[in-house]
Amino acid sequence: MEIKQSKRLFSLAKDLMPGGVNSPVRAFQSVGGTPRFIHHAKAQYLYDEDGNSYIDYIGSWGPMILGHNPDFVLDAVRDQLQYGLSYGAATALEVDMAKLISEMVPCVEMIRMVNSGTEAVMSAVRAARGFTSRDKIVKFEGCYHGHADAMLVKAGSGVMTAGIPDSSGVPQGCTADTLSAVYNDLDSVQRLFEEYPQDIACVIVEPVAANMGVVLPKEGFLQGLRQICDKYGALLIFDEVITGFRLQSDGAIGYFGIKPDLVTYGKIIGGGMPVGAYGGRGDIMRMVAPLGSVYQAGTLSGNPVAMRAGITQLRYLKEHPEVYTQVELLSDRLRDGLKEIVHKYNAPCTVNGIGSLSCLYFTSEPVTDYTSAKTSDVERFSSYFHYMLDNGNYFGPSQFEAVFVSNAHTLKDIDKTLSDAGDYFALTFGQNKANVI
Repeated sequence: MEIKQSKRLFSLAKDLMPGGVNSPVRAFQSVGGTPRFIHHAKAQYLYDEDGNSYIDYIGSWGPMILGHNPDFVLDAVRDQLQYGLSYGAATALEVDMAKLISEMVPCVEMIRMVNSGTEAVMSAVRAARGFTSRDKIVKFEGCYHGHADAMLVKAGSGVMTAGIPDSSGVPQGCTADTLSAVYNDLDSVQRLFEEYPQDIACVIVEPVAANMGVVLPKEGFLQGLRQICDKYGALLIFDEVITGFRLQSDGAIGYFGIKPDLVTYGKIIGGGMPVGAYGGRGDIMRMVAPLGSVYQAGTLSGNPVAMRAGITQLRYLKEHPEVYTQVELLSDRLRDGLKEIVHKYNAPCTVNGIGSLSCLYFTSEPVTDYTSAKTSDVERFSSYFHYMLDNGNYFGPSQFEAVFVSNAHTLKDIDKTLSDAGDYFALTFGQNKANVI
Protein backbone atom coordinates (compact mmCIF):
# COMPACT_ATOMS: atom_id res chain seq x y z
CA MET A 1 0.00 0.00 0.00
CA GLU A 2 1.53 3.31 -1.12
CA ILE A 3 1.34 6.07 1.52
CA LYS A 4 3.74 8.58 0.00
CA GLN A 5 1.48 11.59 0.54
CA SER A 6 0.69 10.66 4.14
CA LYS A 7 4.42 10.38 4.86
CA ARG A 8 5.08 13.75 3.25
CA LEU A 9 2.27 15.46 5.12
CA PHE A 10 3.24 13.89 8.45
CA SER A 11 6.82 15.03 8.05
CA LEU A 12 5.64 18.58 7.36
CA ALA A 13 3.02 18.49 10.13
CA LYS A 14 5.54 17.49 12.81
CA ASP A 15 7.30 20.82 12.31
CA LEU A 16 4.05 22.76 12.62
CA MET A 17 1.92 20.95 15.22
CA PRO A 18 2.78 19.04 18.43
CA GLY A 19 3.37 15.47 17.27
CA GLY A 20 2.11 16.48 13.85
CA VAL A 21 -1.51 16.22 14.96
CA ASN A 22 -4.35 18.12 16.61
CA SER A 23 -5.39 15.22 18.86
CA PRO A 24 -2.78 12.88 20.37
CA VAL A 25 -4.03 9.40 19.40
CA ARG A 26 -3.90 10.36 15.71
CA ALA A 27 -0.10 10.42 15.89
CA PHE A 28 0.05 6.58 15.95
CA GLN A 29 2.58 6.74 18.82
CA SER A 30 1.25 3.60 20.51
CA VAL A 31 1.28 1.56 17.29
CA GLY A 32 4.16 3.20 15.39
CA GLY A 33 4.27 3.99 11.71
CA THR A 34 2.72 6.79 9.70
CA PRO A 35 -0.79 8.06 10.38
CA ARG A 36 -3.02 8.17 7.33
CA PHE A 37 -4.05 11.62 6.20
CA ILE A 38 -7.66 11.39 5.13
CA HIS A 39 -8.84 13.21 2.03
CA HIS A 40 -12.53 12.36 2.18
CA ALA A 41 -15.09 9.88 3.45
CA LYS A 42 -18.36 8.43 2.21
CA ALA A 43 -20.70 5.88 3.73
CA GLN A 44 -18.52 3.20 5.41
CA TYR A 45 -15.27 4.18 3.70
CA LEU A 46 -12.32 6.50 4.31
CA TYR A 47 -10.03 7.59 1.47
CA ASP A 48 -6.53 8.84 2.20
CA GLU A 49 -4.39 11.36 0.33
CA ASP A 50 -2.78 8.55 -1.67
CA GLY A 51 -6.14 7.28 -2.88
CA ASN A 52 -6.24 4.20 -0.64
CA SER A 53 -9.65 3.17 0.66
CA TYR A 54 -10.43 1.70 4.09
CA ILE A 55 -13.48 0.19 5.74
CA ASP A 56 -13.90 2.67 8.57
CA TYR A 57 -14.46 1.32 12.06
CA ILE A 58 -13.89 4.66 13.82
CA GLY A 59 -16.74 6.73 12.42
CA SER A 60 -15.16 9.95 13.72
CA TRP A 61 -15.06 8.22 17.13
CA GLY A 62 -18.74 7.41 17.20
CA PRO A 63 -21.06 9.99 15.68
CA MET A 64 -21.25 8.54 12.17
CA ILE A 65 -23.83 5.92 13.07
CA LEU A 66 -25.43 6.39 9.64
CA GLY A 67 -22.09 6.31 7.88
CA HIS A 68 -20.24 9.29 6.46
CA ASN A 69 -22.14 12.05 4.71
CA PRO A 70 -25.65 10.64 4.25
CA ASP A 71 -27.14 12.58 1.37
CA PHE A 72 -30.13 13.82 3.34
CA VAL A 73 -27.89 15.23 6.09
CA LEU A 74 -25.63 16.93 3.52
CA ASP A 75 -28.67 18.39 1.78
CA ALA A 76 -29.88 19.87 5.06
CA VAL A 77 -26.46 21.37 5.76
CA ARG A 78 -26.21 22.84 2.27
CA ASP A 79 -29.63 24.40 2.70
CA GLN A 80 -28.63 25.91 6.06
CA LEU A 81 -25.35 27.35 4.75
CA GLN A 82 -27.15 29.96 2.68
CA TYR A 83 -28.42 31.57 5.87
CA GLY A 84 -25.01 32.04 7.53
CA LEU A 85 -22.43 30.14 9.53
CA SER A 86 -22.78 31.70 12.98
CA TYR A 87 -24.84 34.45 14.59
CA GLY A 88 -23.94 34.61 18.25
CA ALA A 89 -27.68 34.91 18.89
CA ALA A 90 -30.63 32.65 19.64
CA THR A 91 -32.20 30.56 16.85
CA ALA A 92 -35.29 28.44 16.34
CA LEU A 93 -32.97 25.51 15.57
CA GLU A 94 -31.71 25.48 19.16
CA VAL A 95 -35.28 25.22 20.39
CA ASP A 96 -36.01 22.42 17.94
CA MET A 97 -32.91 20.54 19.07
CA ALA A 98 -33.79 20.89 22.78
CA LYS A 99 -37.35 19.73 22.14
CA LEU A 100 -36.20 16.75 20.07
CA ILE A 101 -33.71 15.55 22.67
CA SER A 102 -36.24 15.90 25.49
CA GLU A 103 -38.71 13.84 23.44
CA MET A 104 -36.15 11.11 22.80
CA VAL A 105 -34.75 11.15 26.36
CA PRO A 106 -37.62 12.26 28.66
CA CYS A 107 -35.45 12.65 31.77
CA VAL A 108 -33.63 15.50 29.99
CA GLU A 109 -35.99 18.22 31.14
CA MET A 110 -33.65 21.08 30.19
CA ILE A 111 -30.49 21.13 28.09
CA ARG A 112 -27.65 23.50 27.22
CA MET A 113 -25.72 23.17 23.96
CA VAL A 114 -21.93 23.50 24.02
CA ASN A 115 -19.12 22.78 21.55
CA SER A 116 -17.52 19.49 22.63
CA GLY A 117 -17.84 16.55 24.97
CA THR A 118 -15.07 17.98 27.13
CA GLU A 119 -17.00 21.22 27.55
CA ALA A 120 -20.20 19.33 28.29
CA VAL A 121 -18.56 17.33 31.09
CA MET A 122 -16.80 20.36 32.56
CA SER A 123 -20.09 22.27 32.61
CA ALA A 124 -22.15 19.40 34.03
CA VAL A 125 -19.69 18.90 36.89
CA ARG A 126 -19.77 22.64 37.63
CA ALA A 127 -23.56 22.55 37.69
CA ALA A 128 -23.50 19.57 40.06
CA ARG A 129 -21.11 21.38 42.39
CA GLY A 130 -23.21 24.52 42.27
CA PHE A 131 -26.45 22.67 42.96
CA THR A 132 -25.11 20.62 45.87
CA SER A 133 -22.70 23.23 47.29
CA ARG A 134 -20.12 20.44 47.48
CA ASP A 135 -16.67 20.23 45.89
CA LYS A 136 -15.59 16.63 45.53
CA ILE A 137 -16.40 14.41 42.56
CA VAL A 138 -16.02 10.68 41.95
CA LYS A 139 -14.83 9.30 38.63
CA PHE A 140 -13.63 5.84 37.62
CA GLU A 141 -10.17 4.64 36.67
CA GLY A 142 -9.90 4.26 32.92
CA CYS A 143 -12.96 6.37 32.13
CA TYR A 144 -12.17 9.37 29.94
CA HIS A 145 -14.30 12.48 30.32
CA GLY A 146 -12.36 14.94 28.20
CA HIS A 147 -9.28 16.97 29.01
CA ALA A 148 -10.66 19.40 31.60
CA ASP A 149 -8.18 19.69 34.48
CA ALA A 150 -10.31 17.94 37.09
CA MET A 151 -10.88 14.93 34.80
CA LEU A 152 -7.24 14.10 34.04
CA VAL A 153 -6.89 11.65 36.90
CA LYS A 154 -6.42 8.01 35.89
CA ALA A 155 -8.13 8.80 32.60
CA GLY A 156 -8.55 6.33 29.77
CA SER A 157 -8.23 6.41 25.99
CA GLY A 158 -5.37 8.56 24.71
CA VAL A 159 -3.92 9.16 28.16
CA MET A 160 -4.02 5.42 28.82
CA THR A 161 -2.34 4.70 25.51
CA ALA A 162 0.46 7.19 26.10
CA GLY A 163 1.14 5.80 29.57
CA ILE A 164 0.64 9.22 31.16
CA PRO A 165 -1.04 8.86 34.58
CA ASP A 166 -2.07 12.49 34.73
CA SER A 167 -0.97 15.59 32.82
CA SER A 168 1.65 18.26 33.22
CA GLY A 169 0.24 21.74 33.50
CA VAL A 170 -2.62 20.71 35.77
CA PRO A 171 -2.22 22.38 39.19
CA GLN A 172 -2.55 20.04 42.14
CA GLY A 173 -5.44 22.08 43.43
CA CYS A 174 -7.48 21.31 40.31
CA THR A 175 -7.49 17.58 41.01
CA ALA A 176 -7.46 17.67 44.82
CA ASP A 177 -11.23 17.12 44.89
CA THR A 178 -11.29 14.39 42.24
CA LEU A 179 -11.67 10.94 43.79
CA SER A 180 -11.04 7.77 41.77
CA ALA A 181 -13.04 4.56 42.14
CA VAL A 182 -12.82 1.21 40.37
CA TYR A 183 -15.27 0.64 37.53
CA ASN A 184 -17.70 -2.21 38.29
CA ASP A 185 -16.72 -2.13 41.98
CA LEU A 186 -19.48 -0.61 44.11
CA ASP A 187 -17.51 -1.20 47.30
CA SER A 188 -14.81 1.21 46.10
CA VAL A 189 -17.49 3.88 45.62
CA GLN A 190 -19.11 3.17 48.98
CA ARG A 191 -15.76 3.56 50.74
CA LEU A 192 -15.28 7.02 49.24
CA PHE A 193 -18.71 8.14 50.39
CA GLU A 194 -18.10 6.77 53.86
CA GLU A 195 -14.92 8.82 54.02
CA TYR A 196 -16.52 11.99 52.58
CA PRO A 197 -20.26 11.61 53.33
CA GLN A 198 -21.08 15.33 53.06
CA ASP A 199 -18.49 16.43 50.50
CA ILE A 200 -19.17 14.58 47.23
CA ALA A 201 -21.16 16.56 44.69
CA CYS A 202 -21.48 13.89 42.03
CA VAL A 203 -20.44 10.58 40.57
CA ILE A 204 -19.64 10.75 36.85
CA VAL A 205 -19.49 7.52 34.87
CA GLU A 206 -19.45 6.21 31.33
CA PRO A 207 -22.41 3.82 31.62
CA VAL A 208 -20.52 1.65 29.15
CA ALA A 209 -16.83 2.39 29.55
CA ALA A 210 -15.65 3.02 25.99
CA ASN A 211 -12.27 4.63 26.54
CA MET A 212 -10.43 1.60 27.92
CA GLY A 213 -11.69 -0.47 25.04
CA VAL A 214 -15.29 -1.46 25.70
CA VAL A 215 -16.15 -2.53 29.25
CA LEU A 216 -19.73 -3.37 30.09
CA PRO A 217 -21.25 -2.53 33.47
CA LYS A 218 -21.84 -5.59 35.63
CA GLU A 219 -25.40 -6.36 36.57
CA GLY A 220 -26.47 -4.01 39.35
CA PHE A 221 -23.49 -1.67 39.03
CA LEU A 222 -25.32 1.33 37.57
CA GLN A 223 -28.34 0.76 39.82
CA GLY A 224 -25.97 0.61 42.77
CA LEU A 225 -24.47 3.97 41.82
CA ARG A 226 -27.96 5.44 41.66
CA GLN A 227 -28.74 4.12 45.14
CA ILE A 228 -25.48 5.35 46.67
CA CYS A 229 -25.95 8.83 45.21
CA ASP A 230 -29.51 8.98 46.51
CA LYS A 231 -28.40 7.84 49.97
CA TYR A 232 -25.73 10.55 50.30
CA GLY A 233 -27.44 13.38 48.41
CA ALA A 234 -24.99 13.37 45.50
CA LEU A 235 -25.87 13.65 41.82
CA LEU A 236 -25.33 10.91 39.23
CA ILE A 237 -23.96 12.03 35.86
CA PHE A 238 -23.96 9.73 32.84
CA ASP A 239 -21.26 10.63 30.35
CA GLU A 240 -22.98 9.54 27.13
CA VAL A 241 -20.60 11.23 24.73
CA ILE A 242 -20.06 7.74 23.26
CA THR A 243 -23.27 5.84 24.08
CA GLY A 244 -25.81 8.65 23.65
CA PHE A 245 -28.10 8.01 20.65
CA ARG A 246 -25.71 5.24 19.57
CA LEU A 247 -26.51 2.44 21.99
CA GLN A 248 -30.17 3.04 21.19
CA SER A 249 -32.34 6.10 20.54
CA ASP A 250 -32.43 7.05 24.23
CA GLY A 251 -28.88 5.87 24.87
CA ALA A 252 -27.70 4.02 27.93
CA ILE A 253 -30.40 5.72 29.98
CA GLY A 254 -33.06 3.74 28.16
CA TYR A 255 -30.95 0.64 27.57
CA PHE A 256 -30.23 0.07 31.25
CA GLY A 257 -33.32 1.76 32.66
CA ILE A 258 -31.34 4.00 35.02
CA LYS A 259 -32.23 7.66 35.33
CA PRO A 260 -29.25 9.94 36.03
CA ASP A 261 -29.58 13.49 37.30
CA LEU A 262 -27.46 14.92 34.47
CA VAL A 263 -26.22 13.54 31.16
CA THR A 264 -23.58 14.73 28.71
CA TYR A 265 -23.58 14.27 24.94
CA GLY A 266 -21.04 14.71 22.16
CA LYS A 267 -20.75 15.08 18.44
CA ILE A 268 -23.38 12.52 17.46
CA ILE A 269 -25.96 15.24 18.16
CA GLY A 270 -24.27 17.37 15.49
CA GLY A 271 -24.15 14.65 12.86
CA GLY A 272 -20.38 14.68 13.33
CA MET A 273 -19.92 18.44 13.50
CA PRO A 274 -18.22 19.93 16.60
CA VAL A 275 -20.91 20.02 19.28
CA GLY A 276 -21.81 18.80 22.73
CA ALA A 277 -24.55 19.25 25.31
CA TYR A 278 -25.41 18.67 28.93
CA GLY A 279 -28.83 18.44 30.47
CA GLY A 280 -31.10 16.70 32.92
CA ARG A 281 -33.31 17.65 35.83
CA GLY A 282 -34.90 21.04 35.50
CA ASP A 283 -34.13 22.13 39.07
CA ILE A 284 -30.42 21.50 38.48
CA MET A 285 -30.29 23.11 35.05
CA ARG A 286 -32.03 26.21 36.37
CA MET A 287 -28.87 26.82 38.39
CA VAL A 288 -27.11 27.65 35.10
CA ALA A 289 -26.75 31.29 34.01
CA PRO A 290 -28.67 33.40 33.24
CA LEU A 291 -31.21 31.79 35.61
CA GLY A 292 -28.75 30.82 38.32
CA SER A 293 -25.31 31.31 39.73
CA VAL A 294 -23.44 28.60 37.75
CA TYR A 295 -21.77 30.44 34.90
CA GLN A 296 -21.18 28.89 31.50
CA ALA A 297 -21.20 30.52 28.08
CA GLY A 298 -20.04 29.98 24.50
CA THR A 299 -20.18 32.13 21.38
CA LEU A 300 -20.48 29.12 19.09
CA SER A 301 -22.82 27.09 21.32
CA GLY A 302 -25.89 26.09 19.35
CA ASN A 303 -24.18 26.82 16.04
CA PRO A 304 -26.97 26.84 13.41
CA VAL A 305 -25.20 24.60 10.89
CA ALA A 306 -24.34 22.03 13.55
CA MET A 307 -27.90 22.17 14.89
CA ARG A 308 -29.38 21.58 11.45
CA ALA A 309 -27.09 18.61 10.83
CA GLY A 310 -27.77 17.15 14.26
CA ILE A 311 -31.53 17.59 14.13
CA THR A 312 -31.62 15.88 10.76
CA GLN A 313 -29.64 12.89 11.99
CA LEU A 314 -31.46 12.54 15.33
CA ARG A 315 -34.89 12.76 13.69
CA TYR A 316 -33.89 10.00 11.31
CA LEU A 317 -32.76 7.82 14.22
CA LYS A 318 -35.99 8.52 16.08
CA GLU A 319 -38.10 7.61 13.05
CA HIS A 320 -36.03 4.58 12.00
CA PRO A 321 -35.39 2.33 15.02
CA GLU A 322 -34.38 -0.40 12.58
CA VAL A 323 -31.00 1.34 12.35
CA TYR A 324 -30.17 0.04 15.82
CA THR A 325 -31.29 -3.48 14.92
CA GLN A 326 -29.07 -3.42 11.84
CA VAL A 327 -25.92 -2.08 13.49
CA GLU A 328 -26.28 -4.58 16.33
CA LEU A 329 -26.72 -7.43 13.86
CA LEU A 330 -23.55 -6.38 12.05
CA SER A 331 -21.66 -5.95 15.32
CA ASP A 332 -22.80 -9.35 16.56
CA ARG A 333 -21.48 -10.83 13.32
CA LEU A 334 -18.14 -9.12 13.88
CA ARG A 335 -17.89 -10.13 17.56
CA ASP A 336 -18.99 -13.72 16.98
CA GLY A 337 -16.55 -14.05 14.09
CA LEU A 338 -13.67 -12.73 16.17
CA LYS A 339 -14.54 -15.08 19.02
CA GLU A 340 -14.51 -18.02 16.61
CA ILE A 341 -11.09 -16.99 15.30
CA VAL A 342 -9.72 -16.55 18.82
CA HIS A 343 -10.99 -20.00 19.79
CA LYS A 344 -9.73 -21.61 16.57
CA TYR A 345 -6.18 -20.46 17.23
CA ASN A 346 -6.31 -20.66 21.02
CA ALA A 347 -5.18 -17.04 21.04
CA PRO A 348 -4.81 -15.05 24.28
CA CYS A 349 -7.56 -12.60 23.39
CA THR A 350 -10.90 -11.40 24.73
CA VAL A 351 -13.79 -9.87 22.79
CA ASN A 352 -16.08 -7.37 24.53
CA GLY A 353 -19.00 -5.47 23.10
CA ILE A 354 -22.54 -4.17 23.30
CA GLY A 355 -24.78 -2.80 20.57
CA SER A 356 -22.58 -1.26 17.87
CA LEU A 357 -19.51 -0.99 20.15
CA SER A 358 -16.83 -3.69 20.25
CA CYS A 359 -13.23 -4.29 21.30
CA LEU A 360 -10.72 -7.08 20.68
CA TYR A 361 -8.29 -7.17 23.62
CA PHE A 362 -4.98 -8.97 23.33
CA THR A 363 -5.30 -10.50 26.78
CA SER A 364 -6.71 -13.83 27.89
CA GLU A 365 -8.22 -12.27 31.02
CA PRO A 366 -11.85 -11.13 31.16
CA VAL A 367 -11.79 -7.33 30.90
CA THR A 368 -14.05 -5.73 33.50
CA ASP A 369 -12.11 -2.66 34.64
CA TYR A 370 -9.01 -0.54 34.13
CA THR A 371 -6.63 -3.02 35.75
CA SER A 372 -7.72 -5.95 33.61
CA ALA A 373 -7.73 -3.81 30.46
CA LYS A 374 -4.10 -2.88 31.15
CA THR A 375 -3.07 -6.55 30.96
CA SER A 376 -3.45 -6.29 27.18
CA ASP A 377 -0.39 -6.90 25.00
CA VAL A 378 -0.15 -3.52 23.26
CA GLU A 379 2.75 -4.65 21.07
CA ARG A 380 0.64 -7.52 19.73
CA PHE A 381 -2.22 -5.10 19.13
CA SER A 382 0.16 -2.86 17.17
CA SER A 383 1.09 -5.78 14.93
CA TYR A 384 -2.60 -6.63 14.40
CA PHE A 385 -3.51 -3.00 13.79
CA HIS A 386 -0.95 -2.55 11.02
CA TYR A 387 -1.83 -5.83 9.34
CA MET A 388 -5.49 -4.87 9.27
CA LEU A 389 -4.72 -1.30 8.15
CA ASP A 390 -2.52 -2.50 5.30
CA ASN A 391 -5.42 -4.69 4.20
CA GLY A 392 -7.92 -1.83 4.20
CA ASN A 393 -9.47 -1.96 7.69
CA TYR A 394 -9.26 1.30 9.66
CA PHE A 395 -9.42 0.84 13.42
CA GLY A 396 -8.53 3.26 16.20
CA PRO A 397 -4.72 3.30 16.58
CA SER A 398 -4.83 2.15 20.20
CA GLN A 399 -5.69 -1.07 22.02
CA PHE A 400 -7.95 1.00 24.24
CA GLU A 401 -10.33 2.44 21.65
CA ALA A 402 -13.71 1.09 20.63
CA VAL A 403 -14.64 -0.34 17.25
CA PHE A 404 -17.71 1.41 15.83
CA VAL A 405 -20.04 -0.12 13.25
CA SER A 406 -22.42 2.06 11.24
CA ASN A 407 -25.65 1.49 9.37
CA ALA A 408 -23.67 1.95 6.14
CA HIS A 409 -21.56 -1.15 6.75
CA THR A 410 -22.59 -4.35 5.02
CA LEU A 411 -22.22 -8.05 5.80
CA LYS A 412 -19.70 -8.14 2.97
CA ASP A 413 -17.60 -5.52 4.82
CA ILE A 414 -17.76 -7.46 8.08
CA ASP A 415 -16.87 -10.74 6.39
CA LYS A 416 -13.94 -9.10 4.58
CA THR A 417 -12.64 -7.78 7.90
CA LEU A 418 -13.08 -11.19 9.55
CA SER A 419 -11.24 -12.85 6.67
CA ASP A 420 -8.31 -10.47 7.16
CA ALA A 421 -8.37 -11.04 10.92
CA GLY A 422 -8.37 -14.78 10.33
CA ASP A 423 -5.31 -14.47 8.10
CA TYR A 424 -3.50 -12.46 10.78
CA PHE A 425 -4.30 -14.97 13.51
CA ALA A 426 -3.24 -17.85 11.26
CA LEU A 427 0.13 -16.18 10.71
CA THR A 428 0.57 -15.21 14.35
CA PHE A 429 -1.04 -18.01 16.35
CA GLY A 430 -1.15 -20.83 13.80
CA GLN A 431 1.10 -23.03 15.93
CA ASN A 432 -1.59 -23.04 18.65
CA LYS A 433 -4.30 -24.45 16.36
CA ALA A 434 -3.33 -28.09 16.90
CA ASN A 435 -3.66 -27.64 20.65
CA VAL A 436 -7.31 -26.63 20.53
CA ILE A 437 -9.59 -29.40 21.76
